[in-house]
Amino acid sequence: MKKIFIVFLIFMLFFGGTSVVKIEGYRPIYIPKDQAKLIKTLPPQDITTQGKIYIKDNYIFIGDVNLGIHVVDNTDPRNPKKMAFIQIYGNHDIAIKENVLYADNLDDLVAINIADMQNPTLLKRVEGVYKEPNQHYPENLPFYSYFECPNPSKGYIIGWIPDMIESPECYTSY
Repeated sequence: MKKIFIVFLIFMLFFGGTSVVKIEGYRPIYIPKDQAKLIKTLPPQDITTQGKIYIKDNYIFIGDVNLGIHVVDNTDPRNPKKMAFIQIYGNHDIAIKENVLYADNLDDLVAINIADMQNPTLLKRVEGVYKEPNQHYPENLPFYSYFECPNPSKGYIIGWIPDMIESPECYTSY
């Protein structure tokens, strides 16, 4: 009987395999490190996660957390028009003085000339002004929420999406 049990145990170790468990959780959205600090002006986009709002002259600047800034022409307040989207990854805050928009771009501070709203241009970048952004876990999740463990070799995390993830090893515990 003992020999049968040992043979059965060895069989299960070699041929039993491991079971993969899929569970609801969050998967990181990465931007490659070589693209994360490129500032681009794009056509108008839909707002994903609204951030701060700033008004200057006839323009409204609406932050989109971690993605950039939406520019709206508010010359006619009854009919505002989306003009552009300034892609600034890792952006959370902006300030404007005269014709210069200041924004955080991950751990850098950037100054962008907005005198010509059709063609905003990067004036200056000051590197390492802010501490490294949180890249370890998604923010504002309930306790014991599962997520795919971040992999820094894939780039910077610019967001998290709900998804079915396989055998998650990471979860919020605070």
